[in-house]
Amino acid sequence: MEAQERAALEDKARTIRKMTIDEIGYLGVGHIGGAMSVIDILTVLYYKVMKIDAENPSWEERDKLVVSKGHAGPAVYAVLADKGYFPQSWLHTLNIGGTNLPSHCDMNRTPGIDFTTGSLGQGTSAAMGIALGDRMKDIDAYTYLIIGDGESQEGQVWEAAMFAAHYRLGKMIAFTDFNKMQIDGEVAAVMGIEDIMGKWSGFGWHVQRIDGHDVGQISDAIAAAQQEQERPSMIICDTIKGKGFFPGEGKVGSHSMAFDYARAQEAIAQLEQEGSR
Repeated sequence: MEAQERAALEDKARTIRKMTIDEIGYLGVGHIGGAMSVIDILTVLYYKVMKIDAENPSWEERDKLVVSKGHAGPAVYAVLADKGYFPQSWLHTLNIGGTNLPSHCDMNRTPGIDFTTGSLGQGTSAAMGIALGDRMKDIDAYTYLIIGDGESQEGQVWEAAMFAAHYRLGKMIAFTDFNKMQIDGEVAAVMGIEDIMGKWSGFGWHVQRIDGHDVGQISDAIAAAQQEQERPSMIICDTIKGKGFFPGEGKVGSHSMAFDYARAQEAIAQLEQEGSR
């Protein structure tokens, strides 16, 4: 990746982090940890890779994204607002009565959301169905999927993994947000999922493991996955829960965390300071 492109993507990811902190801080509570850990993945997808049209969210030929860990919705909303799917003013309506931005992704309320998620594991199955459906309709599009590491304890994830390999869904590219924490504690203590690469390989997937906060590695891994025509691809992303929200970074308690708007603005200022170094 060219240095200029890397810098632009890193700057955009910083912008999305600030928007996400502001969005959740305005409400006063939210899933800051799991939202912040996927922002670099979302940035590469939406600003470099995906074939999309903000003016026509239902365009059938578009690439699709299913964020199965639906509680990362606030980060997705920040990206969609920045891309012009809806006004940025909507971000301050997060999870309040009558909002179009519920705490978990909802395709019936939010322009640009490709599937409603939140019941962990189900988004994985849905993404496989979308990928197979596009192939049956001869639509040349990729389906991207983001799942959580705690979510990977769900049996439905592995049923879907078997399905994708059996049907040779080469246009399926998935990411595991491996921040190693879930609502009840560290993933390894609750229900360990290692050897995670071996598990996905054993189900017949093309597997890579990368730094999930390195936009260059994310971009390269997607490019490598796109070379796979006969197998679905899983990119294991080692991430940090709450990345960039310094009061909650690397803390189990950031899964759903209360903080007021003043604290949010302090965190944004700290993030800006870090970015200027």
